[in-house]
Amino acid sequence: MASKDIATHRAGAEVYHGATLCKQKAQELLEMFRLPKTLMPCNNLVEVGFNPITGFTWLKQQKPTKYKLKDIGISSFASEMTGFLEDGRMRKFSGIKSKEMMIWVPLSDISIDPSDPIKIIFTALMGLSKSYPLTAFETEPEEIK
Repeated sequence: MASKDIATHRAGAEVYHGATLCKQKAQELLEMFRLPKTLMPCNNLVEVGFNPITGFTWLKQQKPTKYKLKDIGISSFASEMTGFLEDGRMRKFSGIKSKEMMIWVPLSDISIDPSDPIKIIFTALMGLSKSYPLTAFETEPEEIK
């Protein structure tokens, strides 16, 4: 499904290749939309694409990875992640899961809390959500091998 979505939005998109450039562009995109630059894994990327007309973005990495963020827990990132970027929000995202009580929960929406802009809200596909302080994203996540 992700590859089909990428093909649909590729026309008119800015596409970048190579680990160093992809990391730089992914972090620039997150900062441009007022999201923490440590929110997504950026160390193993092979392609980053962004369609400025639709806001659709995708990240491809060599293989799925898991990261641990000190105050948040473990997150899993698929080899392809897709979704839409808006000011302070990632919506309809696929390829991201969070581990909660030994269960992997797919996330679909990540946004800065409009009523409390020092918090970030993670929403699962089934509508459950959890918020964290933005300060939890001040350090780089640790990759789990």
